[in-house]
Amino acid sequence: MKKDIDIPEVNGVYLAAVKQFNKDFRAEEWNAYLINDRDDALDMVLIVSRGFSEKDQTSVMRHKIEKLPPKSFAKVEFLQEEVLALNNEFQVTFFAENKMFEKKFLFRKNTINDKALRELPLIPEKGILLK
Repeated sequence: MKKDIDIPEVNGVYLAAVKQFNKDFRAEEWNAYLINDRDDALDMVLIVSRGFSEKDQTSVMRHKIEKLPPKSFAKVEFLQEEVLALNNEFQVTFFAENKMFEKKFLFRKNTINDKALRELPLIPEKGILLK
């Protein structure tokens, strides 16, 4: 039975942690973004995120993006400084090509930092990219 289940591979969808200046609070902050670098839209995107370590755990956060157009990106959530010391997991589920896709992204603890900043697809700022 399991061999009959087709689980499509996710391509062209990424998660990024982007450091940005918040004008209202006059401070640098990290935000998680979902990037759709595909040629088709993502429908009914559901994102479940949590931070965890051997000792600590955050609340589970749930986000929904109704439609993410092709070659676009959307802010998912603000990443508090305290959770950067934890593993941060994002479970992303969406519909495209009349199929359901699912992918898990994991920022390992302390990997979201200034030394890891790189160019990102579609986003004009630097960040940390998970493929």
